[in-house]
Amino acid sequence: MTRRISIFVLMLCCAAAGLISGTPERASAQSAAPVVVQADPDGVQRATIVLDSYSYSPNHLVVQSGKPVELTLTSVTTLTPHNFVLKEPATGLDIEKDVGAGKSLTVRFTPSQPGTFAFYCDKKLLFFKSHREKGMEGRLEVR
Repeated sequence: MTRRISIFVLMLCCAAAGLISGTPERASAQSAAPVVVQADPDGVQRATIVLDSYSYSPNHLVVQSGKPVELTLTSVTTLTPHNFVLKEPATGLDIEKDVGAGKSLTVRFTPSQPGTFAFYCDKKLLFFKSHREKGMEGRLEVR
């Protein structure tokens, strides 16, 4: 019984840490003009996306179709893990990468079809809303 209570208290602490460090209102307040990603001399379109509590920054990227894209995903949270999900299999975009708290990783893909596609974090703790439901969503616009 004591073990169950300890696990429950730990989960509540984790949830509280995530709730204290960010809110959906803050995430939507970060919505700004789209970031148009320019290709480097090697032809790769490179950008960094910062994953914070319930937000991506920038949360709207514009890239060119047919050119490789390299996204560096950097989590600035200290406790809460996030992920980057971009599921559009019909267009060849099928990405799901976990980014641990305080970690970075790089995702590389080449969009082949124009359109606007949602990326989001689908992490969720027990009975709480998912991070996406709390506002952790962005857009990849392919032109």
